[in-house]
Amino acid sequence: MNPLTVILFIVGYFALLMLIAHFTSKGATNDAFFIGGHKSHWYLVAFGMIGASLSGVTFISVPGWVGSSQFSYMQMVMGYFVGYTIIALVLMPLYYRLNLTSIYTYLEERFGYYSYKTGAGFFLLSRTIGAAFRLFLVAQVLQYLVFSQWEVPFFITVAITILLIWLYTFKGGIKTIVWTDSLQTLFMLIAVGVSIYFISSELGLGFSELVSEVKDSDYSQIFFFDDWNDRKHFIKQFFSGMFLAIVMTGLDQDMMQKNLSCANIKDGQKNMFSFSLVLIVVNFVFLVLGALLFIYANKNGIAIPEKTDNLFPEIATHLNTAAGIFFILGLVAAAYSSADSALTALTTSVCIDFLDIKKKEESLKIKLRKRVHIIVSFVLFVVILIFDVINDESVISSLFKAAGYTYGPLLGLYAFGLILKRKVHDKLVPIVCLISPIICYVLNIFSKELFNDYQFGFEILILNGGLTFLGLYLISLSPKAINT
Repeated sequence: MNPLTVILFIVGYFALLMLIAHFTSKGATNDAFFIGGHKSHWYLVAFGMIGASLSGVTFISVPGWVGSSQFSYMQMVMGYFVGYTIIALVLMPLYYRLNLTSIYTYLEERFGYYSYKTGAGFFLLSRTIGAAFRLFLVAQVLQYLVFSQWEVPFFITVAITILLIWLYTFKGGIKTIVWTDSLQTLFMLIAVGVSIYFISSELGLGFSELVSEVKDSDYSQIFFFDDWNDRKHFIKQFFSGMFLAIVMTGLDQDMMQKNLSCANIKDGQKNMFSFSLVLIVVNFVFLVLGALLFIYANKNGIAIPEKTDNLFPEIATHLNTAAGIFFILGLVAAAYSSADSALTALTTSVCIDFLDIKKKEESLKIKLRKRVHIIVSFVLFVVILIFDVINDESVISSLFKAAGYTYGPLLGLYAFGLILKRKVHDKLVPIVCLISPIICYVLNIFSKELFNDYQFGFEILILNGGLTFLGLYLISLSPKAINT
């Protein structure tokens, strides 16, 4: 594929995003940047959240995952739906009732200052890791397909990637992102549909033949009940999916910030339920695409890359120019729809949770927020370069493993706060939240020796949250009803 052609399409795509940003950021205040002035349309938020939830990680890694895991990912997706239901019925009413901008201020009201800062700190760590992984993926692909042919260093590719996000988010924040994410979700879904169409055409498959080919292949098995030690076992994946949805959406400032930009709780719940239903269908389509990629590779004698994340870009860019262009646009749209909101959410958390921006003089608020936005962008740049040195496994697996360790304490904190009416020794909470992930890490390393060949998968998140819950109970005071 001609690198210049790719660059021209990407430039055109970002010109469209900048145009949207220009109109949506007019007169944007800090309130509009953080929560859109509570004027976002729920259906736009729901549609845009699809792209933000999936990201460039799903766009590439989930299809590549089919080779080793078949359609077992759907077991996690089913768990996601239950998790999103809990978010809509339990967490969102709490957030709206307390009129929160940062969801972690709940922890201060419930437990105290140190618990609040601990929760916000774990979010910053979690979301920085997650956003950096996503941007690392898209930067790698752009480097491989375009910039390496021009001998552009990888760090320049990363700098350009982050700069483009900063340019269309620094003024409008969530007010802009609600619109740009909807556009990017549309581009991503079109790219997946076009990719399936081109591959099916190359294989000579109509719709019914495509269904039969995928169904009869070795890749279409969804449910796994046989081996409890298998990471693909249904119980493990279903409950892992449920808790991952709760922590990576319901306890995540990034995802909840969009929901809180809706006018009221009813609109927020409409958004959550519609988003979760559509997400089931979209994830299934990604798995179908993955099966087709492996079928196409096997029938055409194409060697499967050692890192299966590279299978989709390898085939898409060699089918024809149109397929390659749609792949690039879809990848960029998927990656940026999650990264732009992450950058905004990180800025929001730093400003509200750590710099207490609401108490600053009005003339300083916007200046402070813009400075933080730049600093957060630079931190992401540095973390991505670190990943370039140490990454040695599937990006999606790395992302979920990181979430299991860093979101676990948040799961424990919120579960304890919502389920029990006990106060805790606030100053001891950071210690509990640090010890729990360390114990989980050690148990994970020695799980085969300790638990008769048992291997932890994504359910390490549940264990992490459970240990945090237990630790909080041990440092809790005598039962005393409190208002939440």
